[in-house]
Parts: sequence; C-alpha cells; structure tokens
Amino acid sequence: MKLALYQVDAFTDRLFGGNYAAVMPLPHWLDDAVLQAIAAENNVSETAFLVEQQPGHFAIRWFSPLAEIDFCGHATLASAHVLFSRDPACQALTFSAAAVGDLQLTRGESGLIHMSAPLLPPVAVTQAPPELLAGLSLSPEQVLVSDQAWFALYPDEDAVHTLQADPQRLARLAPRDVVATAPGREVDFVSRYFWPANGGLEDMVTGSIHAGLAPLWAERLGRRTLHAYQASARGGHLYCEVGDDRVQISGHAVLYLEGLVHLPEGLEGAVSVA
Repeated sequence: MKLALYQVDAFTDRLFGGNYAAVMPLPHWLDDAVLQAIAAENNVSETAFLVEQQPGHFAIRWFSPLAEIDFCGHATLASAHVLFSRDPACQALTFSAAAVGDLQLTRGESGLIHMSAPLLPPVAVTQAPPELLAGLSLSPEQVLVSDQAWFALYPDEDAVHTLQADPQRLARLAPRDVVATAPGREVDFVSRYFWPANGGLEDMVTGSIHAGLAPLWAERLGRRTLHAYQASARGGHLYCEVGDDRVQISGHAVLYLEGLVHLPEGLEGAVSVA
C-alpha cells in the first residue's frame, strides 16, 4: 500500500521556519497503532491524517511521535496548504475532529490561510502546581489554566526569551502542557510552548494554543485583532482575530517535501471512521 506524504513548514513564509508537520491523506482510517507508528517514524512535531467525508470536508486526526493530540493548529494549516495546492479552484475546507468539532479553513490574500477555531480561553488559578513553578527558571506573574495547558504570564518579552524549562518536572503536569507568554515589543504578544509529556521539550509554533492566548490577550490589551509571535528557535507569526465564540488564526505555509510511504501488506488494517 502506497500513501502520499507531505511535509510542510507552517506559520512561516520561508522554508526552515515555523513548525514542520507531516500531512497524509488516507483512503480510509488505518489501525491506531499503525497511525502512531507512522507518526513516530515521521518524527516531526505532528502528523495530520485526513479522510475525505465529502468534497471539501475531511475528518482529521493528529499524532505526535508519542501520542494522539486533541487539536493541532499548525498541522491543520499544513493540511489546508496541501489540499489547496492540489486543487487551485478550492477556496474553503472543513476539517472535523472529535475534540474541537468543525474547523473552517479558507484561502486569504497574499498566501495567507485562515483557520476558524472555537475560543478556548484559560481561567485564572489562585494556586499554581508546585511542579509548574519548579519547572520554570523564572516565576510567572500570574498562572491560568485550560484543558490543554498551564499559562505562565510574564511582564515582558525578555523573560519569555530567557526562560528555561525543566522537562522532567513539566512532564509531571501531564496531560497538560505549559505555555509561557508576555506582551511583545514589535508584536502584540509572544509565547513559547513546552510539551515534554506529549511530544518534546519545546514546540516550534503551536497554532492550537492561540485559541486560548488570543482571547486572553484580546481582553488584556483591549483589542480583538492581534499579531502574535512564537519565540522558538525557528519562530512563527500568527495573525488572530477574536470573535464572540470563535477565533480566526491565520498564517502562511511552505511545502518542503512530497513523497510516498510504503506500508507492507497486512499493516493497513482499516477501522471504521469515528
């Protein structure tokens, strides 16, 4: 069985920037163990698997090298980039996922891709977990939490850039990850994302967490249109627009690789679509 494989750099307009994702359109779902093995073999932050339900509407699942992920923004953007490139006439796509429902992706101007996602704002906590405080080299001014991650807020961008994380301590916060964030100098806010429990020490660009970061900073800064920068080694720019119950997260993407995965007979084991 031969399956198409694409690797895309998302939330960047240049190769070797942003965050890399693998994208694999499938004729039908494969066994979960096979999907996880493929994601581990790809060894990028996430592999997105797609099964078409009807024209322009796909079921999507995301796997890191370690586990299935509820929601991955950069791999969704990468998937839309692949599908838009394969069909230049296509202007809009819908991806459906169990944890977040329907995600709408549309073509924008100047190569931008817009993703509409549910708002997932964090809530403040009165007491931060000891492992969170011990796992970060700088104490945050405030801590919030969502289903996805702990949010560590800092007073300025320099703190986020210089912050060091202890992966062993932060891994004990599973299933939640950790995002550090602060107001930016040249952008509205910056962030870094640590996820040793679910993927690796630091994610390059995390589209999904901006469903929480965007409403947080929209409230703090008093405006709904925001320019964000994830300050990882590769870096990535995200353009966010906060609505009443949805957030539009936009970015560029660049194709890096296109190839074929060869699955031996007997490994494809199809299962029913969720």
